[in-house]
Amino acid sequence: MPKVWLCVEVEHILGKSFQQGITLRHLRALVALSDMKLVARVSEALGVTQPAVSKQIAELEKIVGVPVVTRDRNRLYLTPIGVRLADHARLALGQLDRAAFDIEAMTSGVSGSVSVGVVSSVAPTLLPGTIELFKRSTPQANVSVSEGHFVELLPQLEAGALDLIIARIWQPQELAGIDQMALFSEPIVVVAGRDHPLSQGGDLSWADVASYPWILPQPNSVARQAVDALFAANGLPPPNNTVASLSIALNLELLRAMPALGLLPQRLAQAQAVRGETVILPLDTRDLLSEARCFWREDQVSQNATLALFLKCLRQTTEDLRTIPFG
Repeated sequence: MPKVWLCVEVEHILGKSFQQGITLRHLRALVALSDMKLVARVSEALGVTQPAVSKQIAELEKIVGVPVVTRDRNRLYLTPIGVRLADHARLALGQLDRAAFDIEAMTSGVSGSVSVGVVSSVAPTLLPGTIELFKRSTPQANVSVSEGHFVELLPQLEAGALDLIIARIWQPQELAGIDQMALFSEPIVVVAGRDHPLSQGGDLSWADVASYPWILPQPNSVARQAVDALFAANGLPPPNNTVASLSIALNLELLRAMPALGLLPQRLAQAQAVRGETVILPLDTRDLLSEARCFWREDQVSQNATLALFLKCLRQTTEDLRTIPFG
């Protein structure tokens, strides 16, 4: 679409005071259509009939004054203006959801404490927003956080020393007496310091990186088993020149100090790369430990209001993260 035409259309739309005509039903239908492409799926997701969805889209186009969807066979796709409007609709609906959550949390009267066990690769991404939301909702409640790997945290959860575990999962399985919930998926990537011999770019294979020092998870951890399986899937033995460390701060310093390679969550790796501290290597990690989940003992949510509120904050923060694309 030519930029001049788009600017004219934007001015045309903004001049119509269309805010007064657009309803939440219109916004929800547009966002759902953006995600699902099929009216039948939107209908099922929103709990309305297919004619009702089509009517809401038609009403929206009449209010806006230009097409917001285009049809290709049985699928509907958003026009450039439809895409932009859907982006704003998603933000507006998210703010309304957050407002409803805040009101519910602030009127809950929850106090007490919650103890959280977390793996280091998830903590920087998920916990700051969750704890900020939790403390804003209930200042009188306390949070304690313990870092470790899943194998050592699980017995503490089972014994009641921890209320909740947040961890990256490899080969998910049911656990007796434990409930669990998927949170988000984020790739793990291979990184090197900016002065590493491999940091200059170019095609790489796993055979090219196997002989370098590696900073890896603890040998008895689920994460280390997953890494060993990744090397095996690439026809290689696990690295034998290793440093085992859970500390992301230490690992980043080691990457600066020596020609080592390591593994970082993609968001953190991208942030470090923007600062010029590390380089992300072009290696396929095959969804290594990409899924994060939380775990808690069965029936604890109904008995522990503080834990229930923390889980709600965790879900809200996860939803917020999903609206931020990987760069």
